[in-house]
Amino acid sequence: MQTSEKLLEQELEKLEDQIDLLKSSLDDKPDYALGVGDPRISSWELNRALLEQLEDRVGTLQEALANVDKGTYGICERCGKPIHPDRLAVLPETRLCIECARGKRSE
Repeated sequence: MQTSEKLLEQELEKLEDQIDLLKSSLDDKPDYALGVGDPRISSWELNRALLEQLEDRVGTLQEALANVDKGTYGICERCGKPIHPDRLAVLPETRLCIECARGKRSE
């Protein structure tokens, strides 16, 4: 198994564990009573928003894994040049090289 594929799978597994924990914390929904709502509602809402972000990232990681299978992982979608390995190490699901992400390359 390639290093990039292994990294993506590890990141995906970590996210899925976080999602499971968040889902279990969202099972107990606080009361939205008018004027006196449960103080835990803010925490519940933040956890719900975080869950949505993590689920979006899972989709992005799954797309990156599909790109590994297609042989296009690590290639910038905009300019077609290789994405630096250090960038992939920090953002394994990235689809743009640093130049294109900054908007400095228009090819």
